[in-house]
Amino acid sequence: MLTVLFLLGLVVWAIFILDAARGLHKLDSLEEEPNLSKGPVLSVIVAARDEEKQIKVSILSQLKQTYQQVEWILVNDRSTDLTGQMMDELQKEDPRIKVVHIHDLPEGWLGKNHALYTGSKMAMGERLLFTDADIKYEPEAFAKALHYFERHQLDFLTAAPNLNAHGFWLKSFIAFFLMGFSYFKRPWMANDPKSKIGTGIGAFILVKKEAYDWFGTHERVRMRPDDDLQLGMKMKKEGYKQRIVTALTLMEVEWYGSLKEAFVGLEKNTFAGLNYRISMVFFSLFGIFVGHILPFITIFSTNKSLALLSFGNIVGNGILYILIIRRMSLFSPAYFFVLPLTAFLFIFSILRASLLTFKRGGIVWRGTTYKLRELKEKE
Repeated sequence: MLTVLFLLGLVVWAIFILDAARGLHKLDSLEEEPNLSKGPVLSVIVAARDEEKQIKVSILSQLKQTYQQVEWILVNDRSTDLTGQMMDELQKEDPRIKVVHIHDLPEGWLGKNHALYTGSKMAMGERLLFTDADIKYEPEAFAKALHYFERHQLDFLTAAPNLNAHGFWLKSFIAFFLMGFSYFKRPWMANDPKSKIGTGIGAFILVKKEAYDWFGTHERVRMRPDDDLQLGMKMKKEGYKQRIVTALTLMEVEWYGSLKEAFVGLEKNTFAGLNYRISMVFFSLFGIFVGHILPFITIFSTNKSLALLSFGNIVGNGILYILIIRRMSLFSPAYFFVLPLTAFLFIFSILRASLLTFKRGGIVWRGTTYKLRELKEKE
C-alpha cells in the first residue's frame, strides 16, 4: 500500500515541480521595474484596528514615496487603543491624509472588509491600493508598482512582501506555510491570461477603481476572512486582468511576532481556506502527513523499494521547497532540514483552528465573533 502511495507521490511531485518551475520563472520582481514619475492619482486605503504599535511607522514610510500623486485614507475600525488618535495626528501633519472613524459594524460584514469598503467610497483616485497597517515601504515601491500596473494595463496587481520573522521555529513555520500555500493555490497562475486562477495578498492589492466598482467592491467578499485571496480569485475568474509580483526588498511585514501568535492569527481563515468543509480538513491533514512526514520515517525501512521511494519523495519535497522559498521569500532553504517537524506544527495549527471554529460556532476576528452559519450563508 505504501509502495503504491509513494509511487503516486513521485508522479505528483514531478507535476508540481514542473508547474512551479514554469510559473515561478514568469514571476516578475518589482525591484527591476522603472519608476513612474507622473500618472493617475493613487488612493491608499489602510484599515486598522488596535495597531498603535505599527501604524505610525508604516504610514511614515508611505509618506516618503517618490510617487507624488497620492492620497491616504486611514480607516479606524473600532479601535480600543491609540490607533485613532495616531491617525488624527498624522492627518494634521500631512494634508494628503484623510481619516474616518468607524464606531459600529453593520450586520452582514466582517470588520476589515467593511473598513476597506468604507475607505474606497471616499477615494478620489483612479487607482486604489489596499494595504495593511504594519507594512514598511521603501521610497520607490509605489512608483515601481504603478509603472508595472500601467505598462501591463492591469485591473488588479498583488505583490508578495518580505515576511520578516524572529526565531528559528517561527521562520521555519512561515517557510512551510509559503510552500503549502503555493502548491495548493498555485498563485503564479494569476499571471496566465488563459487561466481562471487568481490570487491576492492583503499586504498589497492595487486595483483600477473602475474595475473594482464594476466587480462589486468588497461587498462581494464582505463575510470572507480571507478577503484578499477571495477578491483576487473572484476578479480573475470574471475576466479582470491580473498579475502577481514579488517585492521582497521594497515591502516588509512582520507577519507574526511569535509562533504562538501565528497559531492564533491563523484561527480566523484556516477553515475558510478549506472552504468550510470537514472533508477538506481531513484531506489536508492526510496530504501533509503522507507528503511531508511519512517519507522521513519510512526511509529507514528495511524494505529497499520502500526506502528508495521514500528517498525520491524527500527529494521531490526538497526541490519544490527550494524553488518556492528562494523565489517567494528571503528565508534560507536550509529550513527544509526540519520540514517534517514544521509539518507537525502545521497539522497542529489546522486542527487547532478547525476545532476552535467548531467549539465557538464561528471565528473571532478583530474583537468580533462571527457565527459559522453566517459565514457560510454569504458564500
